[in-house]
Amino acid sequence: MNSKKIHFSEQSDGQLLARAAEIGVAQDDALLGNEISRFNRLFDELMGIEEELRARPGDRRRLFMELYEHRNMQVRLNSAKATLAIAPQQARALLEWIAASKHNPQAGDAGMCLWFLDEGIFVPD
Repeated sequence: MNSKKIHFSEQSDGQLLARAAEIGVAQDDALLGNEISRFNRLFDELMGIEEELRARPGDRRRLFMELYEHRNMQVRLNSAKATLAIAPQQARALLEWIAASKHNPQAGDAGMCLWFLDEGIFVPD
């Protein structure tokens, strides 16, 4: 396991966003290879990036919207989820598009996210 501590606060917004895109591509690869522990480690790193951007002045999670049209569906899914609290209409529209795409496993994940939102099980913050 990599014991190197990642210092998100030392990275620029652009560096964090680029890493978030890399993580999405790597997560997609991990899902296809059924590498759940790898996916989870990447998820944890992505959450750290989201939290860092959220903590920056003006809540910089809006930057994830730049990835809404990324070529990789996992990157799009991650970006929609990251912006639900700050751009709910746009994020929901992207989740609906992903769900309708039938591009699995992301379509299924997006559909579940929409259901959780509609049922009040998940409330973005």
